[in-house]
Amino acid sequence: MNKLLQSLILAGLATLTLPAFAADDAMTAAPAAAKQETKPTDNGPIATVNGVAIPHLYADVARGDLTRTGRNQTDENVLEVLISTELLSQEAVKLGLDKPEPVQALLDLQRKDTLGKVLLENYAKNHAVPEDKVKAEYDKFKAKMGDTEYHSRHILVDNEKLAKEIITKLGGKKPAKFEDLAKKYSKDPGSTAKGGDLGWMAPANLVPEFSAAMTGLKKGETIKTPVKTQFGWHVIQLQDSRKLAFPPFDQLKDRIANKLLQEDVRNYLADLRGKAKIDLPAAKAAVETKAAAPATK
Repeated sequence: MNKLLQSLILAGLATLTLPAFAADDAMTAAPAAAKQETKPTDNGPIATVNGVAIPHLYADVARGDLTRTGRNQTDENVLEVLISTELLSQEAVKLGLDKPEPVQALLDLQRKDTLGKVLLENYAKNHAVPEDKVKAEYDKFKAKMGDTEYHSRHILVDNEKLAKEIITKLGGKKPAKFEDLAKKYSKDPGSTAKGGDLGWMAPANLVPEFSAAMTGLKKGETIKTPVKTQFGWHVIQLQDSRKLAFPPFDQLKDRIANKLLQEDVRNYLADLRGKAKIDLPAAKAAVETKAAAPATK
């Protein structure tokens, strides 16, 4: 396949939107007469290009696309997009660029992508999450977060021996500063430069081993024995603790409802997949080929 054509097709698959080149600066290709008439009557086309009428509805579609992509959606700019799109489309058809199979495949995929989005929008419109379900999820999350948050520092290293040596350095008659040892030894990229400072965090946001050790400390206390997690060995120091000011329900309900709706949509898609008959001949052939291959040492 021609490399330029292939690049255009891949770009089309990635964006699936109207062209972006008819934006802030007025396109010189648009007729002056068309620029003057940006608000046609609802009964007629918004413009006619080489005898092809552009329906008024297309303006609303183009305006929505420009809004989603953060571009200028004035009447004049909407008209520029529609005219440029129609001109390019007509020229592509005249040159036979709509005929290659890859282009036909892209057009078909764009159509299916649009239908899929419309289906999901329709599902979301008809399956609003009940407020009592949203409130139950809020209460569950609030209970999980607890009523206290903690400000801690830590030093993360690869082995227990080094972690114990660091704890020893932090004690004694002339203890080293925790911040200095964190900057020297810690391998945590997010806190090393800040002397191991993790800021204020709720225990639920940390791995269980770390949160259990942290919540067992008193203000200003450093752990006596290093804690092992999936990330390595931790030396933990508690700076302070305070009552957690959890956001009220009204502040979080829209985000929670959206999260629950996304879960419903995923379940809906999983249900569709479960009911569908899906054959994967390429994957099946790959498995059979692997099984038939002779064993190698």
